[in-house]
Amino acid sequence: MKLVYIGKYTNTHGLKGEIKILSDFEYKDKVFNIGNEIYIDKTKYLIATYRTHKGYDMITLEGVSSINDIEDLKGSNVYIDNDYYKFEYVYSDLIGFSVYDDEYRGEVVNLEKNKLYPLLKVKYNKEYLIPFIDNFIKKVDIDNKKIYINYMKGLYDED
Repeated sequence: MKLVYIGKYTNTHGLKGEIKILSDFEYKDKVFNIGNEIYIDKTKYLIATYRTHKGYDMITLEGVSSINDIEDLKGSNVYIDNDYYKFEYVYSDLIGFSVYDDEYRGEVVNLEKNKLYPLLKVKYNKEYLIPFIDNFIKKVDIDNKKIYINYMKGLYDED
């Protein structure tokens, strides 16, 4: 089992056990579907209903029919088992990857997100951000933990 963090269970909504999840997970459209598995506090649940409301992912869970059945888990992290979903990789997997154009350019030390796309924070002599979009990323080599990028003037040098 490979648990991947997808968000936080922030609160309940109503009395019938609906919960609010704050998530910016990149594959929410594939995860938050009726019948899919999620894990809250290492317990597996199946999604019974899904909707969005004021920036939250709102779900009910099979077998949970009351706020009393789920309230004690409030504040817990929410995960998926990637062995079930089989995503090639998720952005958090890229931390620790080496970055190359024609030569070594550093290591991914973190991931930041903005409203448009994720940013890889790369550190070599200094830290810089690389947008994780096709214009910048040539290839992600999962097996060798390498990311190949297109060189663009000013991306990580002082030119």
